Amino acid sequence: MPPWETVITSWSLNWAALVVMVPAAALYARGLSSARQRGIHWPLWRAVSFYVLGLGSFAALSFGFPGVYSHDLRWAFTLKITCYLFVVPLLAGLGKPLTLTRLTLGPVGSARLEAFLGYRLMRLLSNTIVAALLGLTMFTVFLTPLFYPLRTSPGADAVLTLVVPLMGLLMTVPIIEEGAAGAVSALIVVEFIYVFIELVADAIPGIMMRMSPQILDGAAVPLLNHPGWLPNPLRDQQLAGDLLWFLAEIVDLPLIILMFVRFSRSDKREAKTFDELTDDQLEELSRAHLANQREHGDQLGP
Repeated sequence: MPPWETVITSWSLNWAALVVMVPAAALYARGLSSARQRGIHWPLWRAVSFYVLGLGSFAALSFGFPGVYSHDLRWAFTLKITCYLFVVPLLAGLGKPLTLTRLTLGPVGSARLEAFLGYRLMRLLSNTIVAALLGLTMFTVFLTPLFYPLRTSPGADAVLTLVVPLMGLLMTVPIIEEGAAGAVSALIVVEFIYVFIELVADAIPGIMMRMSPQILDGAAVPLLNHPGWLPNPLRDQQLAGDLLWFLAEIVDLPLIILMFVRFSRSDKREAKTFDELTDDQLEELSRAHLANQREHGDQLGP
């Protein structure tokens, strides 16, 4: 393992990370300014979560030790990408940037935002199941020879820095944000089942990396002219598997809790909607439901 002095003093500039951080920080600051002008009270802890926890962790991963050594160390690259996908979006999502945007854009801006979010491609990508499957697919690539060019190519690193946090936001925002997804309780239960299975499956690539006696990415030649604390290729792969296994499992808990919270809120909204209906409206809904059942039965009949 690296000495603490190396961990603390390692630093490099990541231009792709700046492309993500600067606009995100500026847009959130603009939202906070608009909220003050409109007299909207925005909790300070949410802004701290977004800037310090969300963008701060993203900066530490991109500019600090994981960013410096991700090309040389499988475990540093795995730490960076796994946190890009799970930890950074979860911490930034606590700042509820989408809710802040909806509150401060005004009618015209909100309509444009909802139109953009309503595009078929955006609905597909922001589906919790689809986003989770994309994450599982990416981790499966870690078991192939593609893992080596992913962690050593500057171009691939830039693409992953831009794309992976977005994938994480698409997976976590529908769970965290109020009104980010209008699914009914039954659909949320289906999403929960699939996401639970996928989150557990995320640990499988980590377990395989940990248990494999062979170097899966084919890069088995030790690095030359590098510090003596760098592990050999097999040990490096085992450490990467340990990290992926641990992080994929430890992040499951808050995501599953958030899914339960989302289901509870949706169930309360549906119950409130039914409570507000009059007796005549309830009777009309019952008749329509029975009519649909009879029609469906006639279609299945001889």
